[in-house]
Amino acid sequence: MAEGDERGGVAGYRTGRMEAFSDGVFAIAITLLILEVAVPAGSEEDLLNALVEEWPAYLAYLVAFATIGAVWLAHTVITEYLDHATSVLMRLNLLLLLFVSFLPFPTKLLGEFSGDEGADRVAATFFGISLLLCLTVISVLWRYAVKAHLVKPDLADEDVQTLTKRLTPTLGVYVLLIILGLFMPLVAVSGYLVLALFVIIPFGALRRTAHTG
Repeated sequence: MAEGDERGGVAGYRTGRMEAFSDGVFAIAITLLILEVAVPAGSEEDLLNALVEEWPAYLAYLVAFATIGAVWLAHTVITEYLDHATSVLMRLNLLLLLFVSFLPFPTKLLGEFSGDEGADRVAATFFGISLLLCLTVISVLWRYAVKAHLVKPDLADEDVQTLTKRLTPTLGVYVLLIILGLFMPLVAVSGYLVLALFVIIPFGALRRTAHTG
């Protein structure tokens, strides 16, 4: 429920409904990805070969799943540290959900046209741009929240700076991979997967556990 709008000088909006709505969109988008992996046509004798030939669809699914997972993790961290929201923040959040819910479409294109010379480059580039838009908006969302003083007042400046670094995607790397996709689409897509897994897998926590173990 809204506590008020910043234009009226009131605190703003509670974040509960924004979080619940966002989680629902993330869940639907990540579920729709598997629906784009088609059952291969063929007889029982060559079913194994048909399944193997569908590897581009599996790769596209894995990259999109990992990217949506990375964005959801970042979104979860952001909302955990929000004290309240404004109408601008909620609209930025809607923009993020627009790009996230769009991801199943470029994922399908990538799965269907991988291996087709020319078309695979277009599909990989379109896919990369879609990923870049999601990661850019999540970074803008957090930076706006910090600039508009929407984070919890007890959050230390050092924590804010650390969180900003973690939530800021390596946009330059994505741009380079998008350009690379015009020439080597498979390498670019593999790069997208590596970047997403780098966010999802807690390497820092694993290293600390190994040192203390």
